[in-house]
Amino acid sequence: MIIQKYTLILPLLFTGLCPLFIWLFRKNINAREGASFVAGILTFLSVLSFVQPVLDGNILMLPLFTLLPGMEIKFCVDGLTLIFAIVASFLWIFATSYNIGYMRSLKEHAQTRYYFCFAIAIFGAIGVAMSANIFTLYLFYEIITIFTYPLVAHHQDEMGYSGARKYIVYLMGTSKLFLLPAMIMTYILCGTLDMHLGDIAKGMFPPTANPIAVTITYALFVAGLAKAAIMPLHNWLPSAMVAPTPVSALLHAVAVVKAGVFSISRILLSVFGVDTMSALGLGYPTACFAAFTIVCASAIALTKDDLKARLAYSTVSQLSYVVLGVSLLTPLSISGGLVHIAHHAFSKITLFFAAGAIYVATHQKKISLLSGMGRRMPWTFGAFGVASLSMIGVPPVCGFVSKWYMINGAVSTGQILFVCTFLASTILNAAYFMPILYKAFFEAPAPGIDLEQYSEAPLTMVIPLCFTAAASVFLGLYPQTFFQFINAFKGY
Repeated sequence: MIIQKYTLILPLLFTGLCPLFIWLFRKNINAREGASFVAGILTFLSVLSFVQPVLDGNILMLPLFTLLPGMEIKFCVDGLTLIFAIVASFLWIFATSYNIGYMRSLKEHAQTRYYFCFAIAIFGAIGVAMSANIFTLYLFYEIITIFTYPLVAHHQDEMGYSGARKYIVYLMGTSKLFLLPAMIMTYILCGTLDMHLGDIAKGMFPPTANPIAVTITYALFVAGLAKAAIMPLHNWLPSAMVAPTPVSALLHAVAVVKAGVFSISRILLSVFGVDTMSALGLGYPTACFAAFTIVCASAIALTKDDLKARLAYSTVSQLSYVVLGVSLLTPLSISGGLVHIAHHAFSKITLFFAAGAIYVATHQKKISLLSGMGRRMPWTFGAFGVASLSMIGVPPVCGFVSKWYMINGAVSTGQILFVCTFLASTILNAAYFMPILYKAFFEAPAPGIDLEQYSEAPLTMVIPLCFTAAASVFLGLYPQTFFQFINAFKGY
């Protein structure tokens, strides 16, 4: 049942007003950062208020205004919306605490601009999550891209500008070359841009739509959503690692890449639908691209000595789990892929939080120089270890649950190639995460490094990363936390 609900504007209002208050309080740093805390908490609570109506089987809708017939600014909340919106708003609260510790400890410049753009990026993520049609999704997708550019270029040096330039060229270029034409073709074929909500089987396209045109439109959508970092359109993501570590956490766990895989999931299930995908054979080639990305990115991660670079390629790999799970088009694989949006977010933000804490405490970026540091920073490396187990897929951490569902979904299709992909990725994940922990806890320190000079990072950084690590275990023990929203996402 579709219900028009005016309170849908609240999450957008809280996230949209936050940058204004950050700018107004720019001369009072405590009030400036407090604005982010208050906005994060209010956004999270407003999103939670939609949980019960959605679990009761409703889709909440709020049309704002019409531009053309079939082209509106319109918002909705269903089960898939809640997965992304809850993750983005909840983790924003902890990212704010972490930001304070990181930015103040390193005495970073342009902090008001930093918090301003950070808040708008979350506004964009909430907008993407709540988009009821392709046009609205496109607008908020671009907001994320534009306002994360200054965050990537934050250091304003040659590397920062180079990484930011690649970031904007990849993401704006693909959205203009592919995503915008895909939206236009959808409007021509369907006469509307409103997604088909409440039934993932049917999709938007009428039976009379030309199959070749629908296939071309699908290919344009997948290519245009480069935030999902499917190879070969992935290179912007490792290059964006020049940004401050909290920005990397935003890019890799909360807003940017999650907007990519969320949008691909929404397009596959609410625009094309399982029936159209199956009839045109679109799932298998998409799954092959995702499988190649998973294995190849994991192999590249093995070669990286820079901690953030290794985590970046790990993200490229893990994002394609979502794409692979959804494109296999089975109930189990779709469930595993969608829940991985949330499970990966908690674990990956822990890993980047830990990387930033290590840098603040030791100024070390290289894995080869981390020997023995786990004994001086047990909380940070312990949380890193928990999140690593999630990436590998070890119970009871939440990454195991998503992988279990996706592997069972792959088995049910009889596609041994994809079962082998998951198994190979698990082995590779262990190969590039376990040596980090072994070095940190069991190896002697590197020559010339005195461990006694090091200790944990500020509590404003350590507490959030320990909490998100604990949340990863909680979600592994109580996976119904997010699965209930997938079950409410009707049609299978």
